[in-house]
Amino acid sequence: MTVYAKSPDGEVGWERFMAKRARRMRSSAIRELLKVTQFPDVISFAGGMPAPELFPVREIEEACHFILREEPAKALQYSATEGYPPLREFIAESMSKYGINRTPANILITTGSQQALDMLGKVFIDEGAPVLTSSPTYLGAIQAWRAYGARFITVPLDENGMQVEKIEPLVKQEAPRFIYVLPNFHNPAGTTLPEERRRLLVEIARKYDLLIVEDDPYGALRYEGEDIIPIAMLAPERTIYLGTFSKTLTPGIRIGWASAPAEIILKMVQAKQGADLHTSTFDQMVVNDVAQRGFLKVHVKRLRKEYHRRRDTMLDSLTEFWPEGCSWTHPHGGLFLWAQVPETVDTQELFHIAVERKVAYVPGINFFPNGDGGRHAMRLNFSNANPEKIVEGIRRLGVAIREMM
Repeated sequence: MTVYAKSPDGEVGWERFMAKRARRMRSSAIRELLKVTQFPDVISFAGGMPAPELFPVREIEEACHFILREEPAKALQYSATEGYPPLREFIAESMSKYGINRTPANILITTGSQQALDMLGKVFIDEGAPVLTSSPTYLGAIQAWRAYGARFITVPLDENGMQVEKIEPLVKQEAPRFIYVLPNFHNPAGTTLPEERRRLLVEIARKYDLLIVEDDPYGALRYEGEDIIPIAMLAPERTIYLGTFSKTLTPGIRIGWASAPAEIILKMVQAKQGADLHTSTFDQMVVNDVAQRGFLKVHVKRLRKEYHRRRDTMLDSLTEFWPEGCSWTHPHGGLFLWAQVPETVDTQELFHIAVERKVAYVPGINFFPNGDGGRHAMRLNFSNANPEKIVEGIRRLGVAIREMM
């Protein structure tokens, strides 16, 4: 029998009981930063949050009343792990409009698309398994897969997103479990992957028999240009497509989905059963009711118009208030842009000066899986603050940058 000694003060050393993956877990940098930005006088560009004043409160309230009046037993009961069938049918039909031919059998409803990322880690990642991503990449994916022991193999970004032409040598050498890509309005960079790079990515994936994870939470929020063919349409047999209602409806309901070949969906279903049995039946029915009425399409048009205005306000303010030597991306949609400051400015150190001036952002280093970049960069969110606050917040950041320079 093993006997564990307590510390002299009687406290138990809890860490020794934890699994290796628990010791790798870290708090989300963004979640920690948001604690600093909760004060009402702080202008925050840190979160990836939609504008709360645009939430469809009345429509959701009506859907709740209707569901509880007409189908309370179904709405408040356990449900199938795969998800509420009418909602899965709606998602499959909606994806077909983008050329992605899926049936409800290829759709799994998740508790936000973040849960889908975690399930992919559970299904595909062993200790030390290589995963290929861009650098920078989405912080939530890093956090989810690091816990399972992923080893991140990265390629850089440019103004057109992931440099796909640099992938093949890494694929030959590392044989990654999958390639993770955010093709539309990349988080954090705001870039969009052009069609020729999407086709090259598919060509490489087929040549080396690889899976692609296409994470597309912002695809519906395009403000200029034309939609580009989805990777899941180009290679449906090897693409796991992730979507969410968090950005187009409301994040608090926590409804996302994964679309993939049936064999993969089955394994993800099994992984989900061990986590939460199924996503909230009531929430799924609310989303389905709002969407089936045709309101979602109208609401997305409203979001596009307002977020387009806020993006333009931020771009104009950066030009007006930031010093020479700074640069930034020009996103065609989504919620973010990526800004670079002079090399004399470390954005982690700058953050503390910025918070003193009541403005916040996310330092770029948090988006690099191996911590090898981003010290002179930051992610800025333009969807959450109104135009007046955007102007003032960018002005305050410009003052802070000049002070540090």
